[in-house]
Amino acid sequence: MLKLSNNFSVKKAHNTQTCLSKKLILEDRLPDKIKTVGGVDVSYFGNLGVGATTILDYKSLELLETQVAICQVKMPYISTLLSFREIPPALAVIQKLKILPDVFLVDAQGFAHPYRCGFASHLGLLVKKPTIAAAKSRLIGEEVERDGRTLLVDNGEVIGEVVTTKQNAKPVYISTGHMVSLETAVKIIKHCSKGRIAEPLAQAHSLATKERLKLTAGSKENI
Repeated sequence: MLKLSNNFSVKKAHNTQTCLSKKLILEDRLPDKIKTVGGVDVSYFGNLGVGATTILDYKSLELLETQVAICQVKMPYISTLLSFREIPPALAVIQKLKILPDVFLVDAQGFAHPYRCGFASHLGLLVKKPTIAAAKSRLIGEEVERDGRTLLVDNGEVIGEVVTTKQNAKPVYISTGHMVSLETAVKIIKHCSKGRIAEPLAQAHSLATKERLKLTAGSKENI
């Protein structure tokens, strides 16, 4: 099991997130016509992180490209500090892409985070691309009904939206990552969703899981 380095300060990491949050652009910086959308997911096998990304045509949701990257992870999971664990494999796989999408979807928190900079936002700042956070669970905020929408509100500030993409399915928690407004983020997620999880993310998760299982099988063969 990975242990936190003695040189790592949780308090300093949270301060870093607060500083980064001030650099986020919470409005649209997208092309007039979105052509491609990407999904980013990370799976784990021991101390290895498996980064997977899928690129889809935005209109048809046809799969255009997939990439996988495996690298060592040096940090254990700590709530609210997921980005410090997942950034290395995510950057490694994005750097392999031949097609850089107009927007990345990330299965993580973005602005809907105690320090207003979850993994989706952190990643957007690093790759300088629009990102949208589509999390399967709520980390922070209260659900408030307003004008037919269910908003996530924290201390009076709207930080995200609760969206049901498939009838009778659990909702997903959408927030801005970087360079996308909340309203546009919700529209993009709905457009890309055939089921509960948006297609780019569903396919990236499937790819990451497949690669992790390969590592598991290879480990058993070496016993």
